[in-house]
Amino acid sequence: MAADDGDPTKFAAIYDSSSPSHPLLSKPSTSALDSPRRSDPESDPTQFLQISYNFGPRTFKDIPFLLLFDLLVLSTFGFGIFSIFHRNNDYGNSSSFTYDFTSSSCVKNSTFTKISDGYYWASSSVMYGMVSSSDPVFEKDLIWTLVVTLILSVPFCFSVLLLLKHYTKQIVYACLPLFVLFPIFFNVYWFVACTLSSSCSDALPLAYRILVLVFVFLIIGIIVWIIVANWHRIDLTIQIISVASDALSKNLKLFVVLPLLTLGLVVYYAPIVVFLVFARFNGKFVPRELDGQYFCEWKEDSWVPAYYALAILTMIWSLAVMVEMQVYVISGAIAQWYFSKEDSIPKKCIRSSLRNAFGQSFGTICVSGLLICIVRVVRAIVDNAREENTQGIVNMVLRCCANALLGALDYLNKFTINFAAITGEAYCTSAKMTYELLRRNLLSAVFVETVSTRILTGIVFVLSAAYAVATWAVLRGVSNLGIDSYVVAVLAWVLLIVILAFFVHVLDDVIDTIYVCYAIDRDKGDVCKQEVHEVYVHLPISRSTRSSLIPNALNA
Repeated sequence: MAADDGDPTKFAAIYDSSSPSHPLLSKPSTSALDSPRRSDPESDPTQFLQISYNFGPRTFKDIPFLLLFDLLVLSTFGFGIFSIFHRNNDYGNSSSFTYDFTSSSCVKNSTFTKISDGYYWASSSVMYGMVSSSDPVFEKDLIWTLVVTLILSVPFCFSVLLLLKHYTKQIVYACLPLFVLFPIFFNVYWFVACTLSSSCSDALPLAYRILVLVFVFLIIGIIVWIIVANWHRIDLTIQIISVASDALSKNLKLFVVLPLLTLGLVVYYAPIVVFLVFARFNGKFVPRELDGQYFCEWKEDSWVPAYYALAILTMIWSLAVMVEMQVYVISGAIAQWYFSKEDSIPKKCIRSSLRNAFGQSFGTICVSGLLICIVRVVRAIVDNAREENTQGIVNMVLRCCANALLGALDYLNKFTINFAAITGEAYCTSAKMTYELLRRNLLSAVFVETVSTRILTGIVFVLSAAYAVATWAVLRGVSNLGIDSYVVAVLAWVLLIVILAFFVHVLDDVIDTIYVCYAIDRDKGDVCKQEVHEVYVHLPISRSTRSSLIPNALNA
């Protein structure tokens, strides 16, 4: 069965013009089974179309992009090592160089070398003394607070996952009022505190405080409107989050692998940053004339700006590749769980996903990462042009074309990497097959359930805000920070919300992967996970279609 799942001739059947355009939701009738066309697989290959997780051996895909990425990385490291050994140790010692009228060049004056070095060492000592003379109590409390927050974030994430798995309905309905009450509390609190504080009231006049207060209340009103407008989809969202949390709880090793991948990216970045620093040391002092006076000026080698562009491009592409690799690993692990038997979980599923991600499918991940980089860069250029208020019909047409292109790429890339992780196909093949798969089964490639992401984001905000308030109360009771306790509490809130945002990102990827697996099930007329079908069958075909889920289905 594994060999059949990876057979490209079966995948090619999707592109046949005779492929049915209706979902295969029901089992074939008896007459269909008895027909000669059904009994002869070669007469119509689409009759036995099977798309499932490819457990068999996979071949390398998108090799040109893999070689291009490797070439950029090797060039970055190669020229970086060259910059270290080719550096000019006189960088920064401009005072030790003087203009020689005889040779019309800058020559090093050994008399000032030691003085210059001593000056720089003295300056460094003074700067170090200024930096180290900050408040030691604030630094100590801040470091301890962040360390404790980082340690507590691990059991905190697991607790949130278990609560979402077993008590999703209670958690969501308990947090929904807090989505509004917490912002109202913080808005009123800062307004009153700033009014009572003379320094704050002097820095921010009453008119500006009222303006900020009203603006925040308008944002809160928008949040209330979003909740009311999507109230009919709350029950469906609860079930989707519950199913995704259950699937994620079956693959808890992802919370070890994914942070390690992020840590690996940081380690990978470290030498590149060092290379960028040493690249500045490649150059020489050249004479420059100003108002008839000659002095020596540092000039970088001509290749240094090009190396900066190369290194930055490599770092951006590597970041996008790491993000897509995490999605690939999540999709591979969840897909193996989905297509396994009810009572069995595949062993070493995360290891096999990592092996495929760093092996046969690495080129596919590079393509996806490159497309993400292009989309982000082009979108930043378009947004910058819009902020500059550039007038003209040509600029307007160009912006519309760019937005249409970016929307098409987002549409194309939505589930492509998830499908590639399941089948092991190349990027373009996966994109086309995903579109055809969802089209045949009347599913949307854009809409899964965006409300789930908004609710999860709101839950993260509520929990992290509650933690920040508790942190501030503890600091006020055990330390003498005073007003600095607000700063420490805010930094702890930022750290926790970043970690929980990563948790939400993982859960979103799980939801998308289960959606693709559900589409594959519908295409085959199969049911691998009954609890998934009972929930995902209620997803609307388009954003304007309301869910037909009966609210009391949760109590069934």
